[in-house]
Amino acid sequence: MVPLLPYQREDVESPARFRWNCWARQTGKSFTKSLRRVLRGLVRGRNQIFLSAGQRQCRELMDKARQHCQALKIAADFREFGGFDGLCVRRMEISLPGGVRIIGLPAQPQTARGFTGDVLLDEFAMHAHDRDLWAALFPTLLRGDGELDVASTPRGRGNVFYDLSLNERFSRSLVTLPQAVQQGLRVNVDDVRRAMGDEELFRQEFLCEFLDETTAFLTHAQIAACEDAACIPATRASELAEGRRDLAVGVDVGRKRDLTVMWVLAVEAQASLGSQPAGVAARPCCRTVGLIELGGVPFAAQYSLLSELLRLPRVRRCCIDAGGVGMALAEEAVRAFGEHRVEAVTFTPMLKSQLALGLRRAIEERRIILPEDPRIRSDFHSVERGVTASGALHLSAPRSDQGHADRFWSAALALHAAETGAGQAEVLSSRPSQFFREGAW
Repeated sequence: MVPLLPYQREDVESPARFRWNCWARQTGKSFTKSLRRVLRGLVRGRNQIFLSAGQRQCRELMDKARQHCQALKIAADFREFGGFDGLCVRRMEISLPGGVRIIGLPAQPQTARGFTGDVLLDEFAMHAHDRDLWAALFPTLLRGDGELDVASTPRGRGNVFYDLSLNERFSRSLVTLPQAVQQGLRVNVDDVRRAMGDEELFRQEFLCEFLDETTAFLTHAQIAACEDAACIPATRASELAEGRRDLAVGVDVGRKRDLTVMWVLAVEAQASLGSQPAGVAARPCCRTVGLIELGGVPFAAQYSLLSELLRLPRVRRCCIDAGGVGMALAEEAVRAFGEHRVEAVTFTPMLKSQLALGLRRAIEERRIILPEDPRIRSDFHSVERGVTASGALHLSAPRSDQGHADRFWSAALALHAAETGAGQAEVLSSRPSQFFREGAW
């Protein structure tokens, strides 16, 4: 028999038709729910539909179901199929005795309508189109006494998973990490809390709290604290020609779906924070003085506008997104203006985290002045944080007609340019050299 902790056994043996599970990370949600559905499928003689947030999660869930079949010595045949009805998703199936099938799919409204059977919605709070999926799925469960298991960790309150926590038709099970440890799970809670280093994320991922701002990388309050109604950025390079302060530029490149945003910061002063270690340079205080947004503009026109900006003597350094569509623009800018002024930045998960954390630190310390603009506020707030299976920080943002957090990333690049700039130009004077006085060269 598969070894189970008390809270896992209670869930597997529950007779509830509609079951809502809010369990902490690493407490065995997928392990338990896949076992429950394998056994319920055999008892009820009904197909089981596993809908996961993505292809990778679907494969992991189906692998657990296969392992349960092996442990329980249940004859099972695994198969994998190509695209589903023209969609770029793969369907996986496990055939069980009695004609019962376990069907694994990445969750989409179209896939939810394609099959009939009992359903497991795995990590439902993470599903991108949860309301459309719910509308497509639930009517099919009303035929034939279909069962539904919904399992996830919280992700704020703006989703169907939270709504279902208030639905009296569902049997509910909430298990935090400390509760799981009390029932035999071998995890050091204090080590997990310290290793995560983020109390809000810990409360969400391991204490199962539904916090509205938990997933937001920057809260509305943090952003508003850096806004200044008098900060009205220029929208043309020519408007930035006057002034004495050094400028730093960040460029996030888009073409058709996303915006190209050129964010310009003026370095106002050096902030000495007092708590910095000895030998660490003081970080600059910056004010947003320029914001150029381009939607659907050809690259030739984008480069022309960028060149006009980079020709300004006050621009000390520029960092450009050089990944994907931005590669050609970045390479041409580096060739024309030199590596000492232009840095081509290729985004990697680690680098994106470093850039984002740098911008967040500047906002928390109020070292950056932002325009009082609802588009910018919404853009910055749209960046969501999460944790990967390995425990690393993961950042994401939904794509909309207003962009894909393009303003956020251009500001992060501009701040990086300001903090890694070539430095202030200096002029040194001295008395004439000896050879000059003697007329020798």
